[in-house]
Amino acid sequence: MSERTREAWEFWIDRGGTFTDVIGRAPDGRLHALKLLSESPDYPDAATEGVRRLSAGAPVSAVKMGTTVATNALLERKGARTLFLVTRGFADLLVIGDQTRPDIFALDLTRPRPLYDRIVEVDERLDADGRVLEPLDEDAARSALEAARADGLTTVAIALMHAYGNDAHEARLEALAREAGFATVIRSSIASPLVKIGPRASTTVLDAYLTPVLRDYVDRVDRGLEGTPLFFMQSSGGLAPAGAFHARDAVLSGPAGGVVGMAKTAKQAGHGRVIGFDMGGTSTDVSRYDGDTYDRVQETLVAGHRLRAPMMAVHTVAAGGGSILTFDGERARVGPDSAGAMPGPAGYGRGGPAAVTDANIVLGRVQPDWFPHVFGETSDQPLDVDASRAALAELAEAMGLDTPEAAAEGFLAVAVESMAQAIKQISIGQGVNPSGYALAAFGGAGAQHACRVADALGMKTVLIHPYGGLLSALGIGLADIRETRMAAVEADFADTFDTASAIAERLSDEAREALAAQGLPGHGVRVSREWRLKVAGSDTSIPVAEAPAATMTADFTAAHERLFGFVPEGGLVIESVTAEAECAPPGSGDWTIDMPRGSGDTSQATATARLYDGGDWQDVPVHMLDEMGDGSAAFGPALIMDPNATIVVDGGWSATRLADGTLSLQRAAAAVETGGDTGLDPIRLELFNKRFMSVAEQMGVALERTAHSVNIKERLDFSCAVFDADGGLVANAPHMPVHLGSMSASVRSAAEAHPDLGPGDAVAVNAPYDGGTHLPDITLVTPVHDPETGTRIFYVAARGHHADVGGIAPGSMPPFSTSIEEEGVQFRNIKVMEKGRFLDNVVLGVLTSGPLPARKPSQNIADMKAQLAACAKGAGELHRLVADNGLAVVRAYMGHVQDNAERAVRRVIDALSDGTHTVKLDDGARIKVAIRVDREARSAVVDFTGTSPQRPSNFNAPASVARAAVLYVFRCLVGDAIPLNEGCLKPIELILPEGCLLNPKPPAAVVAGNVETSQLVVDALFGATGRLAASQGTMNNLTFGNDRHQYYETICGGSGAGKDADGKSFAGTDAIHTHMTNSRMTDPEVLERRFPVRVEHHRIRPSSGGSGQARGGDGSVRRLTFLEPMEVALLSSRRVEHPFGLDGGGEALSGTQRVIRASGESEDLPGLFRIDVEPGDSVEIETPGGGGMG
Repeated sequence: MSERTREAWEFWIDRGGTFTDVIGRAPDGRLHALKLLSESPDYPDAATEGVRRLSAGAPVSAVKMGTTVATNALLERKGARTLFLVTRGFADLLVIGDQTRPDIFALDLTRPRPLYDRIVEVDERLDADGRVLEPLDEDAARSALEAARADGLTTVAIALMHAYGNDAHEARLEALAREAGFATVIRSSIASPLVKIGPRASTTVLDAYLTPVLRDYVDRVDRGLEGTPLFFMQSSGGLAPAGAFHARDAVLSGPAGGVVGMAKTAKQAGHGRVIGFDMGGTSTDVSRYDGDTYDRVQETLVAGHRLRAPMMAVHTVAAGGGSILTFDGERARVGPDSAGAMPGPAGYGRGGPAAVTDANIVLGRVQPDWFPHVFGETSDQPLDVDASRAALAELAEAMGLDTPEAAAEGFLAVAVESMAQAIKQISIGQGVNPSGYALAAFGGAGAQHACRVADALGMKTVLIHPYGGLLSALGIGLADIRETRMAAVEADFADTFDTASAIAERLSDEAREALAAQGLPGHGVRVSREWRLKVAGSDTSIPVAEAPAATMTADFTAAHERLFGFVPEGGLVIESVTAEAECAPPGSGDWTIDMPRGSGDTSQATATARLYDGGDWQDVPVHMLDEMGDGSAAFGPALIMDPNATIVVDGGWSATRLADGTLSLQRAAAAVETGGDTGLDPIRLELFNKRFMSVAEQMGVALERTAHSVNIKERLDFSCAVFDADGGLVANAPHMPVHLGSMSASVRSAAEAHPDLGPGDAVAVNAPYDGGTHLPDITLVTPVHDPETGTRIFYVAARGHHADVGGIAPGSMPPFSTSIEEEGVQFRNIKVMEKGRFLDNVVLGVLTSGPLPARKPSQNIADMKAQLAACAKGAGELHRLVADNGLAVVRAYMGHVQDNAERAVRRVIDALSDGTHTVKLDDGARIKVAIRVDREARSAVVDFTGTSPQRPSNFNAPASVARAAVLYVFRCLVGDAIPLNEGCLKPIELILPEGCLLNPKPPAAVVAGNVETSQLVVDALFGATGRLAASQGTMNNLTFGNDRHQYYETICGGSGAGKDADGKSFAGTDAIHTHMTNSRMTDPEVLERRFPVRVEHHRIRPSSGGSGQARGGDGSVRRLTFLEPMEVALLSSRRVEHPFGLDGGGEALSGTQRVIRASGESEDLPGLFRIDVEPGDSVEIETPGGGGMG
């Protein structure tokens, strides 16, 4: 460290949306903290004001900052007017996205508006290898750019197909844009030079949209510092000089500082493995550090927009001090809405609602005497305890509780559960046990809740740094400068190892040179190289440090086994290589913090306070942190006060001050066993609702991680669920809608076929006439037994859509099957595991049976074992619930959550009227439904009498599919986040005449019933309620393949317009998956790299939605050109019939399809076809729109 640095101040600043935290490191090494409003009429900029106040004109060696300026501009949509240039055929790329909807139960499907003002399709095309197929039309591009500039657009985003491999066209467009007068031009080949046009284009547009806003702020701060070196925190956890700070790297600037601060302070305190718990006013951020490397991700969603850039893995949950507390008549809810800073919680004295902070005030966990007096209408009053108590007393009365303390304890437990579940996602969900980590609590409210969150996770150590309330600013001060360079490779690991090594070396040189260009010394630069490897055919890559080939292969294998539970088979592919160069910024050096603190090893309480703990009020000691010396201890229950935070040491915990000033909390006594009353309690109802859903979600994570096939691992065509001892659905994680509700039939069928199922047994079901739906969906059912008595107490099940189960067509989705035998092999409640041993011979015997066996049995077996791993995960979590709460309580609350869902559906029925609707299939068959409401009983009959008899085609749907459709519709009508379980159907009598289209007799074919007829059943039901016009009513199942390739996709269309429960209408949404499916679409670049096809276009089909006061959503148009001879098949509906409108709204256009031969000849095709294509032939699918309303 230079003498000038030692004699100068250094500033570490985190500029948030409301407050700016400033830490000034004085020349003597002591830290000085300051908190300012980020926006104030008293000064032009909070950061420069903080520097001015603390330094008082003394020299400043460096200023290091994190900022939310870019994030706030995105949230408030205050970016620059942007022109987006994209390859012709992909104008709607960022609207359609991966075609999924974020909330599968929402009727009004909303998407964020694109960030660009104008989009221009550019005539040019590269193939998957970067070869030019069509040259760039420079004249047309130049004209478009000049017109946009003349109209006042200020920035340009450029994203062309396969530009990661050849950026010549993008570079030329950038030159043309600058000639036209654009100062800000962002190319995708620089912003995100990796495969996948979707996230690359989205990142590029976001970068262009935010760059002018960010640059304006950075320049303003730079001018205010008058030449002082200025650095900004990037989302990746490294600093960048002001001139090299990009908007795409800024969105997690502040939180990244918190992760760095958490990791470095924990490591100094002797804890290498740590989980960060950053609780603020509106949300909680959780993160993980494993001792050597930060947990990072490459992609995230920010305000609904996909961003791909290196960033810290920070998971956010809507539970903070301002999260609003509500009671809906049955469940105690925390969030997701927040009271904000104004009016804030009730205790702020400004008329706000009850919030988590109020619960802590009522319980004495927050003490007004030791909290700043900045509240009330005049912003100079203490916290208003009476207002907090009144708000909680009102909730307690509604909940039937005796005291506000009881309500506060309950709501706090719900908030803790939400935060604990978030930590499980970044730990258990990634194959690591949180109990082996310390919990580092920071943020304004983290220290109030840390002990309880740790208890919920079995964690024994909590770390609280003296600057925990300012840890993001502290981490920013401790970070290194980092330059990152990356490049796509997408080639075989063995064949291109040397080439990739050369690319990595080139990237390393570029990163070093970038640091040198900033005037930084080269001798302290550290370079690391990382390769992202994946198994051939997979989209799931794993980062591996560069090393000799054998070492990297071994490291990948070990990481794959830890994450996914199995050793991968098949060749490795290098997805990308990354090089990072790091060095210390000016002003940094020994970062040991000289903190003022008292001397001695005994902590004397300064005062006492009243704290509600263990169900009663008691006097507890209050300690001042800055009076606790090295080794001083405090024993819970106790409060420790710090100017920046209140630290609650709960009963059974002790707190010790370490030499570096960190407070280390240790669980000193075993946690009190819970259990107790089985009666209905609103707090525990919400807790168990979250816990049961968490079990199903953790099963889903396990299945996604361990599955081998693309269908399950990447298209996410699977579901996992928990069932009671009678096979009744308790919790079904919202994965694939068509699976919802239909799995109970599989569980009950398995239980009836094997009444003696014991521990370690499992049954496979896919046969539609034995509890299944259609043959590709194989369900694995596992019983859960009481380990003490051996009694069967629950079931868990995992269903996955297998890539192939035999039949007359590859992919087992034949358009023209006429019997179930033509659709594949059948698991008719076959026991596939016995006493923990997988019965390979039995399973293989089924998969290879008959004249039309499965084509890849090894893949089926691998996926079935992954499903069993998910079931094992679910069983283990249920055993843990029983151990923590007692079997009687868990059983009782399974019933209570089902009863809660039943009552929610009965409230929906109260608002319904009798209705009927008939939907026609393209072959003339009818689905007729009548809904008859019994208001006195608060029940309904859903009667499909009048539905056509079963068909000779494969559009027959097993009864379980109709049941799933009914469950889905009534869950959507509830309009609230209730658990989806058996209770939803208790108020509903379902009538399905035997032998009809929706309850066929064997051996009727059913493959289309699951994917097509199910959609039409949903439309009929919504039509009968009068709430929603028809959506596209099909999944547009497209398959193609030959001896070397097989592929299956579903294609989005328009959603129907509708009206909410208050009668307010809403428009449909364009080109989105609706109702019973929500599978992802493969990115165009990935599709073209893996298969001999070219995506010519995928765009919105204009004016295909129905007219009306609220228009229906438009369908989409997708054209694929084939580069090898292929067999292509389509299984679809709504090609003859049109999606209907309601209340006078117009019907939508039906779908069409055609083949365009290489000669130019075009031939229209029916909705069910199977054709052979040659190289150069194209197939174009136009999907239906949604009906209009009014």
